Amino acid sequence: MYKILFVCHGNICRSPMCEFVMKELVRRAGCAAEFVIDSKACRTDEIGSDAHPGTQRKLKEMGIPFTRRSARLIQREDYGQYDFIVAMDEENMDDLRRLMQGDPERKCRLLLSFAGEDREVADPWYSGNFDATYRDAVKGCQALLETCDGA
Repeated sequence: MYKILFVCHGNICRSPMCEFVMKELVRRAGCAAEFVIDSKACRTDEIGSDAHPGTQRKLKEMGIPFTRRSARLIQREDYGQYDFIVAMDEENMDDLRRLMQGDPERKCRLLLSFAGEDREVADPWYSGNFDATYRDAVKGCQALLETCDGA
């Protein structure tokens, strides 16, 4: 069983997009029963909010099923519950290192690091470009799934 938690600043754009993309990838791969996949926020700005309308539009456009949800804040206790805590950017990583007391088990990683890239997931909050975010989400999630398959 692989337990994956995606995190971003507010849990309305990037991390829920990755959550639903990953859920669809594992469903298509026939291994959904082997995964627990969720997403949370590093900051409190959007707690209780559903996924951003742009995230919902892009997921619909790409045929990725999603459900109504409420942004939630990551807690220290989450560290023991997940195998991978996957951040979208360096600010998220800084938040995780503080909250997770330095990440002693090295569970926290940037999403695109799984694809061998040293960069952040495009943030549509500032750009409005949900296409770029989706491309990054798919690239990173596919590589993460391959990492789990090879583990």
